[in-house]
Amino acid sequence: MKSFIPLALLLTSVHVTTAGSAAHRCFCQVTGTLDDCACDVETIDRFNNKEIFPKLQKLLSSDYFRFYKVNLNNPCPFWTDHSQCGLKYCAVKPCTLVSFSKFIHLIFSYKVLEKAASQDIEECEKAEKLGAVNGSLSDETRQALQEWKKHDDESDRFCMLDDEDSPKSQYVDLLLNPERFTGYKGPEAWRIWNSIYEENCFKPYSVKRPLNPLASNSGLCVEKRAFFRLISGLHASINIHLSARYLLDENWFEMKWGHNVSEFQLRFDKELTEGEGPKRLRNLYFLYLIELRALAKILPYFERPAFHLYTGQHTQDNENKKLLLELLHVAKSFPLHFDETALFAGNNKEAMKLKEDFKLTFKNISRIMDCVECFKCRLWGKLQTQGLGSALKILFSERQIDAMPNTSNTNPSFQLSRQEIVSLFNAFGRISTSVRELENFRSLLSNLKQ
Repeated sequence: MKSFIPLALLLTSVHVTTAGSAAHRCFCQVTGTLDDCACDVETIDRFNNKEIFPKLQKLLSSDYFRFYKVNLNNPCPFWTDHSQCGLKYCAVKPCTLVSFSKFIHLIFSYKVLEKAASQDIEECEKAEKLGAVNGSLSDETRQALQEWKKHDDESDRFCMLDDEDSPKSQYVDLLLNPERFTGYKGPEAWRIWNSIYEENCFKPYSVKRPLNPLASNSGLCVEKRAFFRLISGLHASINIHLSARYLLDENWFEMKWGHNVSEFQLRFDKELTEGEGPKRLRNLYFLYLIELRALAKILPYFERPAFHLYTGQHTQDNENKKLLLELLHVAKSFPLHFDETALFAGNNKEAMKLKEDFKLTFKNISRIMDCVECFKCRLWGKLQTQGLGSALKILFSERQIDAMPNTSNTNPSFQLSRQEIVSLFNAFGRISTSVRELENFRSLLSNLKQ
């Protein structure tokens, strides 16, 4: 019999001074209950950082999980206007040499005007370069990927995925395209998140708009509140990665990436975010528990003798499957799993309606990702959206998973495509890394305090 223990969530929120202040603000411990779930941050931190993170990173570096097929050329279905800078790679805010007001102010100083124009162009070109996707693959790798696809096509698939079948899709090496700061910000980036929150998160119209989604959600049922928190947690995770892999310095020889504590504070400090920062981090942990639960539930699917992490390298494929199963058994051993039975617990008619609402909403979020004008941001947005969708698909398919046969001569009642598997584990890899990075930021902020 399953046991789920309700307890409060404790989240350490660290503050340091704003620019010009001589003393650091003290550490503040924020307490709050994580509704719809049962766990505490300390347990998750220990479990993730010691048990999950090392094994998961090793698995994601393997050939099966490092190549992701994606269509980065879909047009945005919701709006047609685009930025004027870096259309080929990463469009940020519209780039003009200098605003009209600045021009009037600087017209009598040509040198100052020239410098301002040069800085605008450099910023634009940097964002374009940082947001570009490295699509380079060797001929040998391309041939191997074709063989993998041929192998996968011989199996029945649960669903057809647009990116997987589009002739415009390409394989991308995720290790060559890490999720990090690209310079994509401003109105274009906010419009993406506004569209997701405003149109998809079941947000009551009485709530202050825009982008204050956590101000009040007491009127939402547990299912819609949970979905809402997943999106908020995904948003928080992405912001952690941008702060942890920030471009600190650049010269002719190298780019220096590292932790930007100030950027982290701007996004998560309680005072600087008017109390929203800690809520966002709680939602990150909630998202972690949802995806961790999905991994625990899908273990029987991967334990089947007929399943292989096929790349054509028999010995390596077997070792990777062994590592995968080891990771999933560790995930299953977590003592405070999310209780997914709380979702869709009403009558069958209500449950089916809510599930359909979730599916349609999630598909719409996937389409919004085609409006992200930074290609590298679009890549990771698509992958993490699909990964979360795969996790929800698993949680909503418990009966089909339990009914799967152990023999290879009968088609299983539940299937995941290679694309869904790659996105599922890489998406969880992003969340796991975010939890690990929070420990790094706590340490950095602690050192600043001393």
